[in-house]
Amino acid sequence: MDIQTISVTAKELNAYAEKLKALGHPMRLKLLCMIAREEEPCVSELWTCLDQPQPVISQHLAVLKDKGIVQSEVKGNKRIYSITDPFVQDLVATIDCKNTDI
Repeated sequence: MDIQTISVTAKELNAYAEKLKALGHPMRLKLLCMIAREEEPCVSELWTCLDQPQPVISQHLAVLKDKGIVQSEVKGNKRIYSITDPFVQDLVATIDCKNTDI
């Protein structure tokens, strides 16, 4: 494994910490895994696959959106989610989501 080091300011370090706090809930990590592996997942697919009520999934997505981790786009009658934060994209890419129970 080739580990790169980066130099960050205190402000940048705080931003990383805030993102990691948002990722600290297992349901949010499951959501991000689904978003990363599915092509254009919509919110109804997310809550159906995770066997959770729609309001629960919407709350978790709202936290991720608030932190600038995901964004949504309306396509037809669906709201599609994608990961927009490169730091989080790289982190989620290291998780073997295929072996989770989602």
